[in-house]
Amino acid sequence: MRERRWETTIPLTFGQVLAVGERLAALGFKPAVPSKDVICYIEEWTVEAPEDFDQLDAWSTEDATLIHVREGWRGDFFLLAGAYHTVYQCYQDVGTYCSISHPWRIRDPLRLHDPRSMFWLGFRHAHSFIRVRLQTHEVITPGETRGDIERDQWLEERRTAFLEAITLLELPVETSVEKQQLILRPVDPAAHFFCSWPDAFGPCQFEYNTADAYEFLVPASKLAATSAIEPASVRAYLTGFSEDALVEFQSIDPTARFVYRCSVHCVLDDLPELRSVIEPDGRLYSTLCEFQTQELFPGEEDASAIIGIVGTAAGFHIEVRLNRAPLSEELMTVCLGQLIGHSVVYAPLPPFI
Repeated sequence: MRERRWETTIPLTFGQVLAVGERLAALGFKPAVPSKDVICYIEEWTVEAPEDFDQLDAWSTEDATLIHVREGWRGDFFLLAGAYHTVYQCYQDVGTYCSISHPWRIRDPLRLHDPRSMFWLGFRHAHSFIRVRLQTHEVITPGETRGDIERDQWLEERRTAFLEAITLLELPVETSVEKQQLILRPVDPAAHFFCSWPDAFGPCQFEYNTADAYEFLVPASKLAATSAIEPASVRAYLTGFSEDALVEFQSIDPTARFVYRCSVHCVLDDLPELRSVIEPDGRLYSTLCEFQTQELFPGEEDASAIIGIVGTAAGFHIEVRLNRAPLSEELMTVCLGQLIGHSVVYAPLPPFI
């Protein structure tokens, strides 16, 4: 789901974060208290080796993924993906997952969508997949009408962009516009095909699965070649593997930077300690409070809101995510700032991390 997101403008201490919770409680909401069990999501934690993960042994973790990051990469995507697949075959199991992301560029001129897009070539037990995602210049979430005046343009651009990818990948997928939304549909109804990441105009992402582990290696390389004019940011995601397997993957390119992400079960009061573990590059997130916006704006269109805590080396921030904005941009910024007691700015998250 595409989301609207605001974030505080200056770093906060953890004490100030807890004070926001107390402020929300005084207003009648039900925020997490320091002793409450929460899930903390950790991202972008730079590690040197798999042993670094042991620093989280004091907590229960899940969904652990090691990511190989290559910035400014100009290599051969076919060879890189093939190398990961070769190692994957030696260690694959029901719970293992490997994917490699690479940017691709939409050639037709676009005004509402970013020509820089992303795809993932992935391998799971007994199948492989190709996932393609588009990025828009503006987030207009499902149910919002702000983009209706240009709906035809939104739909035409999105259909054109997806058609470019579908053609290059030689996928048996049809596109159409039904009830003023873009529809993607596989020619074979039995195909494992999924659409996701929706906004007001339809999906921004699709995924096509196949039982043939080699089927997408060459087509994905063609899609990667569309962005060959500029250095690429390439990531490989590894989930569910033993340390021996991770060492084997590391031998593909020892110069890659390694970052770790996972979810941690802890009490809210543990967030400062977790933040100290993942410094200086790591980022953590946990939910402080959830509510429906009609509690704040009676009579306006209802929306689901999540107030979250973001922790980095610079300090803590409060973020607010909404599945739609019931008020105008200016009023939302003012009202959310008044709600949490700190100034906020509109701050959509990057789409491809």
